[in-house]
Amino acid sequence: MVDRPIRSVHIIGSRASGGAERFYIRIVRSLHALGHPVLAVCPPGSAIAQKLVDVPMRPLSMRSIWDLYARWNIVCATRSFGTQIVQTYLGRATRLTHLKAGGRSVHVARLGGYYNLDHYRHAHAWVANTGGIYRYLITNGFPAKRVFHIGNFVEPAPPRPATTRTQIREAAGIPPDAYVLVSVGRLHPNKAFDNLLTAFAALPRHVDDRPLHLVIVGDGPLRGEIQDQARSLRIAADVHFVGWQSDPNPYYQIADIFICPSRIEPLGNVILEAWSHGLPVIATRSAGAEELIHDGVDGRLVPIDDPTTLAAAIRRFLETDTKTLEAFAEAGRMTLAENHGAESVLERYIEMYRLLSKDN
Repeated sequence: MVDRPIRSVHIIGSRASGGAERFYIRIVRSLHALGHPVLAVCPPGSAIAQKLVDVPMRPLSMRSIWDLYARWNIVCATRSFGTQIVQTYLGRATRLTHLKAGGRSVHVARLGGYYNLDHYRHAHAWVANTGGIYRYLITNGFPAKRVFHIGNFVEPAPPRPATTRTQIREAAGIPPDAYVLVSVGRLHPNKAFDNLLTAFAALPRHVDDRPLHLVIVGDGPLRGEIQDQARSLRIAADVHFVGWQSDPNPYYQIADIFICPSRIEPLGNVILEAWSHGLPVIATRSAGAEELIHDGVDGRLVPIDDPTTLAAAIRRFLETDTKTLEAFAEAGRMTLAENHGAESVLERYIEMYRLLSKDN
């Protein structure tokens, strides 16, 4: 049993499977594995709930920010669990959680974006996953003593057996000798998959006699529109839309290069995931990517909404020798280990929890 365990309740109202949701799963699992008592409060039957079957859970539908039943249940859950820390993720869970200041439990709101701060001020403390968001909170009058900057972490990538790589490529209709570009994200305007398709269409269909293919992992409101764009650009045969995946790891495993084309990306969990798989990364200069990537060292950065420059960067990587690409990938692994390793991030969270519990 861990010394001085911290009891924490973690609340999320989302049924999606984006970066915030995947981080929620990671931190809840990790704290539980370390011996800290945790209670997961999340929608029943959600992808999150399915991933946390071995963790104490209180299923709770949070239908809207006005859901009084959910609000009452959150109070009951925190009281019955005897928690020291209540950490909320995203807007709905945060707005439904209202705890008395100076009581037994400290409400920590986690922010992974530049949200409307009026919906977060009632919390007792705040944790930002980027330096930019941390500064955004301080600039907008949040008390520096109660604002923390702790980055995200990702779990180590599973082994990448050659047979699995071949099987996944075959299942997706990708030739075994193809160069494969992979991008992961919600099919939403912020992710700029329209620019990625435009860039991909500008590339040669073969590089060094190897066919070039693009795999897009994710779903969202723009799926039909983006698929239509691929057809109109005459690249549909080489672009594979595999939809939302509860486990995207196999698609990282078949990639040669990872692309993050986002217009808006506060952090970029997908970049961390790509690094964990040992992939060279090209990303646009979103706030998160600029904070993560050292251009020319552990990745390449290109301007936002500039598919021509994005295509040129991809082509340079495709024409770069294997040793140089491996150096980019290894530098990415080192950046990940130094700044976003699970052990160091969890230590910082636990340190924050102890400090807040002591001060409360």
